[in-house]
Amino acid sequence: MSQPKTQKPDIMHSVAAGIVRSRFVIILLFIAAAVYCALSLGRVKVNSDLTFFLPQNTETRRGLSIMEEEFTTYASANVMVANVTYEKARELADAVEEIEHVSSVDLDDTPSHYTNSAALLSVSFDSLEADPEVETAMGQIRELLSAYDTYIYSGIGQNYFKQLASEMVIVVLLAALVIVAILLFTSRSYFEVVIFFLVFVFAALLNMGTNFWLGEISTISNSIAIIMQLALAIDYAIIFSHRYQDEALVWDSPRQALIEALSKAIIEISSSSLTTISGLVALMLMQFRLGYDLGMVLAKGIVCSLITVFFLMPGLIMLFPKAIRRTAHKTLIPDIRPWGSFLMRSHYLFVWIFLLVVPVAVVLSGRTTYAFNDSSVTELVYSENRAAMHKIRDTFADDTMIAVLVPSEDFEKEKAILRQVEALEGIRTATGLANIEIDDEHVLTDLYTPRMFAQLADISSEEARLLFQAYGVRHEEYQAIFGDAERYEVPLVDIFLYTFDVIDRGVVSLDEKTLDRLDELRKLLDTGIDQLRGEHWNRLIFTASVPVEGEESVAMVEQIRAIADRQYGAGETLVVGDITSARDLRESYTGDSRLISLLTIAFVFTILLCTFRTVVGSAILVFVIQGSIWINFSFPYLEHSMPSFVTNMIVSAIQMGATIDYAIVLMNRYLVLKQELPKKEAMAEAVNQSFPTVLTSGSIMTIAGLLIAYRISDVYVGHIGLAVGRGALISVILVLSVLPQLLVLLDKAVEKTTFHVDLSGGEEA
Repeated sequence: MSQPKTQKPDIMHSVAAGIVRSRFVIILLFIAAAVYCALSLGRVKVNSDLTFFLPQNTETRRGLSIMEEEFTTYASANVMVANVTYEKARELADAVEEIEHVSSVDLDDTPSHYTNSAALLSVSFDSLEADPEVETAMGQIRELLSAYDTYIYSGIGQNYFKQLASEMVIVVLLAALVIVAILLFTSRSYFEVVIFFLVFVFAALLNMGTNFWLGEISTISNSIAIIMQLALAIDYAIIFSHRYQDEALVWDSPRQALIEALSKAIIEISSSSLTTISGLVALMLMQFRLGYDLGMVLAKGIVCSLITVFFLMPGLIMLFPKAIRRTAHKTLIPDIRPWGSFLMRSHYLFVWIFLLVVPVAVVLSGRTTYAFNDSSVTELVYSENRAAMHKIRDTFADDTMIAVLVPSEDFEKEKAILRQVEALEGIRTATGLANIEIDDEHVLTDLYTPRMFAQLADISSEEARLLFQAYGVRHEEYQAIFGDAERYEVPLVDIFLYTFDVIDRGVVSLDEKTLDRLDELRKLLDTGIDQLRGEHWNRLIFTASVPVEGEESVAMVEQIRAIADRQYGAGETLVVGDITSARDLRESYTGDSRLISLLTIAFVFTILLCTFRTVVGSAILVFVIQGSIWINFSFPYLEHSMPSFVTNMIVSAIQMGATIDYAIVLMNRYLVLKQELPKKEAMAEAVNQSFPTVLTSGSIMTIAGLLIAYRISDVYVGHIGLAVGRGALISVILVLSVLPQLLVLLDKAVEKTTFHVDLSGGEEA
């Protein structure tokens, strides 16, 4: 083998030589970092609530924050029992209500709870979903109803994170098997696949283990990061490995070949990663903070992959140069020169088809309906809980919870709101402290004098007067002592709570019969107080027979808001629920969608312009990939499916940023070959030379996306996977059919808009 002349080392050669020289130290550092990151995986905080990522100034985010701080939401379940008579359903409801920790079961003979021989039991519990005792009670309900055709929709016992994690393990294993098969088919050496695997494991560990630095991330980011990192960044290891094997044919020394390969690969791979990172940076600029979350996690993953390829991979190659050489094999990828020749002879057939399809795709993608609540998203994989939800929703009318937060303690205003909202068409229930009855005559917020309280609590007038006086002193209301004590009035709920407090402190002792009555009342009060009364706010809860999304639902919310505003003034109350969160998400999406599309295109176009220095050429590449995005998002409309809105925002940026690399590879090959061959021959050969890279990267992203789509039950993650996989496949097809013809067709325009930078300071066109 002839030894090439040694060139004067430049900065990249010096960096590469330093990395190779320090390889053992670097490997030890990576092992230490991997151990640290592995131990840090359990420290990552994950949030499954999309509304958490809404801007802090939205009504929904403000309302949810208040409810998290001031209120407790007890567990509940919707239990549908099919093929039963109403009498039998009533018996079952009574039996369920007898189970410990079940606080109430709602069932009546209205269409909301019984229709077509199906009964809907609305079960409420006395504690939180995560309470083990509530989970036990839910298990007893399942056992009690096991002999019936039963559908149960509830968050109780649903370990969402555990289920998603187990599903992702299967996806990762399947993806690993498929990707290894692809790499074995497209690699130049069988052992380099082992190197790829080690590099990716370290890169994935670095990314996942440092996620806790971000504070809290979404389940979407946490779930798809490892697969997307693999799909987006595996190219970097492939490019470097192939560059090394090319240099190994030239240099006698594996070390020198590695330095040469690394010095060239650093620039090439860094340039390739810029378009992907630019798309992710565009995501991070979204008003809806999920974009920042996902963009940051994936961009960090790209950086981790770059660091691992540049620093760890050279050391691994130097450890196994003989294994790489001995397992070298001829490429198994077919020669597709005939396809390239056909493209050049077919009179730009695919260009005309593309130009006909794109306007249609623009229209259809614009008509695609997106869901802004997870209950509206079309399932790709059904979980038992989601299947039950749909069965119940298809059988009974839609019921949606709406909460109104009002400043505490004006019970008369609350009572007026409850009464007026309850009168609205479509409102099924209205609940607040101001309308909770402890019997047929007494409401918790009614004002009571000592004499009235004595009669109700069955205690002496003297005991009642002493209680009221002590209450007045604590609250600095001295009418009970210095004024007319018999006319001193206190809301019933407050005097009861004070009574329980003094009983617990042993200040007051009552007879056993009275204590038993008060203990029953205490359970009712504790449940009501925890859920409806906060430190600064009170909560009113309404059940409306309207869907979560739609004009009818928004109109209902606005009616409720108008009623609350009449009592407290505009802006003094908050209306919160699935309807308002869907509305706020829709408003956030409308602005973010355009912003992300424009920023992604602008970033990618700028990078292409700097890379190729041609305005038309850069525009052609962006146009083809943007065309693939329009086509991709036409499919939900054609399939009559409803993906989540996050699918469009996230995948459009990922697809543009990642699959533009396929077009860049083809463009690079074409520009080089055109220096030696006529343009049509150059393009035919460019298609053949770029095919291995495009096939490898595109097939990995396609398969990874489809595995996520059809193996993960989470509706958000599933649709993102489907759109990523489908988009990658469409991009591959267009890059290998439309783009070659379009570049040749507009070759003169590309040349005329090419500019050359004069490094001495001037610029000439």
